[in-house]
Amino acid sequence: MANYEVKTEVSGSVWKIVTEVGQKIEPGETLMIIESMKMEIPVICEQGGAVQKFLVEETMPVNEGQAVAVLSK
Repeated sequence: MANYEVKTEVSGSVWKIVTEVGQKIEPGETLMIIESMKMEIPVICEQGGAVQKFLVEETMPVNEGQAVAVLSK
């Protein structure tokens, strides 16, 4: 079973995590929401899989390209 990291495309702070560890998500589904410049930007999962762990918590700052979660196929 291969693991891969989901990365954010924007800098900001984690506003809300909308999935849970162990949850299976499909490609195109939202994993979490980043607040950046007063806008809510979803972190979209490009590949489906099960959430293994989060690398960030709500309210934490994140940088563009930072890994925020690990999923398994």
